[in-house]
Formats: sequence, C-alpha cells, structure tokens
Amino acid sequence: MKKISLVLLFTAFHLLSFSQAIYEDERYVPETDPLVLEKVKEWQNLKFGLLMHWGSYSQWGIVESWSLCPEEYGWCRRTKGENPDNYFAYKQEYEGLIKTFNPKNFNPDKWAKAAEKAGMKYVVFTTKHHDGFCMFDSKYTDYKITGDDCPFSKNPKSNVTKEIFDAFRAKGMWAGAYFSKPDWHVESYWDPKYPPRDRNVNYEPEANPERWQEYVDFTHNQMLELVSDYGKVDIMWLDGGWVAKTPKNQITSWYDAQLKNNDNGYLKHRIVNQDIKIDDLVEKMRKKQPGLIVVDRAVHGKNQNYLTPENRVPEKELPYPWESCIISGGGWSHTKNARYMSGREGVQMLVDIVAKGGNLLLNIAPTPEGEWQQGAYDLLKEYANWMDVNSEGIYNSKAMAPYKEDNICMTQQTNGNAYFFYMCDKGEQSMPSEITVTSHQPAKGAVVKLLGYNKPLKWKKVDDGFKVVLPKSLRNNPPCQYVWTIKVSALK
Repeated sequence: MKKISLVLLFTAFHLLSFSQAIYEDERYVPETDPLVLEKVKEWQNLKFGLLMHWGSYSQWGIVESWSLCPEEYGWCRRTKGENPDNYFAYKQEYEGLIKTFNPKNFNPDKWAKAAEKAGMKYVVFTTKHHDGFCMFDSKYTDYKITGDDCPFSKNPKSNVTKEIFDAFRAKGMWAGAYFSKPDWHVESYWDPKYPPRDRNVNYEPEANPERWQEYVDFTHNQMLELVSDYGKVDIMWLDGGWVAKTPKNQITSWYDAQLKNNDNGYLKHRIVNQDIKIDDLVEKMRKKQPGLIVVDRAVHGKNQNYLTPENRVPEKELPYPWESCIISGGGWSHTKNARYMSGREGVQMLVDIVAKGGNLLLNIAPTPEGEWQQGAYDLLKEYANWMDVNSEGIYNSKAMAPYKEDNICMTQQTNGNAYFFYMCDKGEQSMPSEITVTSHQPAKGAVVKLLGYNKPLKWKKVDDGFKVVLPKSLRNNPPCQYVWTIKVSALK
C-alpha cells in the first residue's frame, strides 16, 4: 500500500486515542483454550470484516461519546447543543438525544447484502460505546434504544443488535459485539457525587469497594446478556483499554497527571486500578459461547486474542493475529457529507493488509435515519467488482515473505499456489507488457495465469525470479481495476 494519507487525514484526532498503545512490537500472549485457538485460525482466514459505529450521537454528526469526556483534546470539543460551554447542561442535552433518536429507515438486510457482495465475512457492531447508550435491549439500564424515552422503541426492529446479527448471520457472516468497558452514564462508574475529571472512573475503587463491585456486576451482566440472548456470537470486541487491572506501582493520581503534561499540552492519562475481573467474565462468557474470541483491546494479556492497529496499516507482517480497523469515510460515527476513500485506495489497502497476514475491519457509520450514505455503497461496490475476480488470492491465504516488492504484494495458499498482486498507480488503466517478480520463481512446468483471464500466460526465469508476458489484447482490456493478480500454480 503506497498511500493511506486520506484515511489518516480523516482520523487524525484518533491517533491520540488510548487504544494507540498497540504497536507492531507489542508482546502477544497466546490463548491456551484449544477451541479459541481454532476459532482464531478460522477468523484469520476471513480477511475482511465490517465495523459499524452507531448511536444516538449520530444525530449531531459528532465524534462518538468523547465530547462527554472532560479531557481537553481538540477533537472532542463540545460544539453542539444549546449550552456547549456548560459541561453539565451539555451532558444533559447529549443524553437527551435518546428522546429524538428514531432511525425509521433501518434495514439491516440491505446492509448485509451489500457487505456480502463486497466479500466481507464478519460484522462487529457497537452494542454500547463509552457514553453508555445501549443499542440492545439490556434489562440493566433504561438508557437504551429500546427504552421508553426513545421513539424507536415502538418499532418492531427496535432491538437493532439482534436485527443486525440475524441479518448478517443469514448471509453466512460471523457476528461480533463491540462493547465499551467504561460507561460514562451509569452512576457506579461516574458517581454523581463527584465531577468527572477524565475518562476514568471518577472515584477511587479501592476506597469505595462496594460501589466498584456494583459496576463490575453491571458490566458482567450486560456482556453476559449479549452472549446469552443474541444467538451465536463469535467475537467480543472490547474497547476502553484503560479499564483494566493495574499494579499498584503504576497507579497515578489526577494531580500527578496534571503535572506531567506532554509536549503537546495534552493531559497524560491518570492510571487507575479498574479491575473488572475480566478473567472471570471471559470464563463465564465462554461457558455460554464456547470458543468465543475476546479482543480486550490495548490490554496486554491472554484476553487480547488478536491485536487491532487503529487507522493504520503496519509496515510489515506481525508475528501474531491482527486486524487493522480503518475508517472508510468521515469519522467512526456518522459525518454529514462524508468523503469516502476511493475504490483504488480501499482495494489496495485490503491487499496490503492481507499480504502482511492481517485482516481489514472497515468502518461504515449509519446515519441517524438508519441508512448508509451512498458513498459507502459505492465503495462496497468497488470491492465487490474486484473480489468477483480476485478473491481466491485473498481468503484462506498466508503471508509469503517478502510480502511486497515495489508495487507487487504476494500471498500463498496451503496447496502451494502463489498470488502476486500488481498494485496500479493512480490513473493506470492498461496493463504493462511485462510484470517481473524478483523474489520467487515458479517450478518447472508451472502454470501462470492472470485471475479473470482463462488462458495461461508465457513466463520465463530471470535470475531468482520470473517475468510474465502479457498479450496486447489483455493489456488493453484488463479483467478488473486497481490491482491485477498473477496466479502461479506452484513455486520452487
């Protein structure tokens, strides 16, 4: 992948997110449960998934949840509502969005159909973000899309998590639940007796053990609802990595954090021991969903079954299971008149990630009315057209060193077939007369083809590599756009 600058431009504010503690050299702790290990292997073969951020905040077209957080980052300034300069009035207005949230055009079957055609194999949906608004019918809160205050609660499809999971599973796709461990609405996390100072719990859990236990129970109960009442759930994708067990020698006070502002003037995060007994919770969830993949993002340990680089593509293959979660256009949540990445950017990003052994989780943000913007459908159509020709080089593939040379990415199947993806330059419409690979060489008598073209191609050895000759009739009429795939039936 030569450029992802457009995506990074869309999301510069999220580069400061806590979840960006995930780096290429981060340690990985493998799971020991054989069912989970097998499930992760299956997941690695899926390659392409859909992420959706959606909630009552979509009505304002703002960054999801973060404007409620008192940390003074530029990307979460309060700009909507009648009282953006009065924090408590703003929070009341924000939470009052439940009273106008009515996505009456919600049609998950249409989404699932478009995702299936694009080649997506799993969905991860935001059942609850940090603001605490539940997009599922939790019996542990009234702050939910099925609550009496929400006009959409009268709709037969009001339990949108169930409707989305059912629609996507009907297309053969896996179901994953995004769930926020912090909850800035519930009083056992942000106790109204104290003002919130940052993203953390606003009291000291060790000094208030009963209050904290109330929150632990609340969190366990909600996650257990999701794995009990919504059919087969394949992935529990947890966000809010600051909610974790922390050794005493790493805990800092809010005052200490104020004194240690970094060079950019941003407040360094206060570190609090927020132990929600995740090991016990995972064990309880897997009793209901054996083999459940758990992604406890940015928390080092065995409950992070795969890692999730956010809005970036690693420079090289990573030595553990991983998935780049990437915004397709606008922000994570709904952005009015969002500009989506081009088909070339999207397809080449997928190829680049897969060649390095990863998965792509592409975010699309529904509108307040329960629709996708046309730009999202247009992008998925581009994926669909390309995957119709080239998908055999993507699914079930393994990374093959050196992964990429110049503008050619590569993958390999277990049967020995190798695929070389020629990444087109912007505006490149016709194929070159020859394509040369220097790092691999077909075995004697190997068949070399171009996916989408049913005749074998001529090739010859060049030092330790090979050169493929493309006929003129093919060069002027390539079978697809953006990336052309050479298939070699066997390598030396």
